[in-house]
This record gives sequence, C-alpha cells and structure tokens, in this order.
Amino acid sequence: MTQGIQVVGLYVRDQDEALAFYAEKLGFQVHTDVRNGEYRWLTVQHPDQPAFQLGLFKPGPPVHDAATAQALEAVVAKGAMPPLVLSVDDCRAAHGRLQAAGVEFTQEPVERYGTVDAGFRDPSGNGWKMIQQRA
Repeated sequence: MTQGIQVVGLYVRDQDEALAFYAEKLGFQVHTDVRNGEYRWLTVQHPDQPAFQLGLFKPGPPVHDAATAQALEAVVAKGAMPPLVLSVDDCRAAHGRLQAAGVEFTQEPVERYGTVDAGFRDPSGNGWKMIQQRA
C-alpha cells in the first residue's frame, strides 16, 4: 500500500490575500481552487514539488463555529504556530529577492548550525524559516 502526505493546511485570515502572497511573492502555483457554498478548498504547490500541496484554509463554517474560527485566527496572527520550512539554494540571495517583493522578515539571514537561515511571516501570521541547503 502506498501512502504519503499530499496536503498540509495553513489557516489564513483571507484566502485571496494568502493566494497573492504565496503565488506572487513566493512563486507557488495554484493547484486547486473550488468552492462549495461558503467553503473554499484552495491549495498551492511549489513548482519543484508537484506532489505536495499547501492548503490555504480560512477557519469558519462549515468546519468551525464562529468562536473557534476567531480563536484560530488570533493564534495564527500572534505567530504561535510552529514555523514551516522553505529550502533554498542561497538564503541571502533569496532573502534579497523576497524582501524586494515586499516580504517582511522577522529575522535577517544568520549563519548557524553549518548553514544560513532567515525568518518571515505570511500576511496571516504563519511563520516560515528559510534555510539554505548544505553544500
């Protein structure tokens, strides 16, 4: 039996805003964008990883009640969720490109543990670490 992770979801406060960030600034591509009433299933994928999708999901009906949705949005906005990791060939160069595209960094590139990493957050507050691959 073959198994694998196909989609990992992130909670976002606004799916259109998240889509613009991931597509225009990070270079992800839309995989699926379908609606069922109020619910929208929106996934993107990195062009170099076509088998893996990142879900950009808004907390709320029909999955969550209003109070739960509001609590989830508050937790994400505070940066309380574990960071995701974006692998890059050259962290300083990627930092420069993304910063020029308007990505706000929470940590400038730093050398440690034998590599270079930097941190940023998406418009909803989800944290990212961008880590340079080891040579």
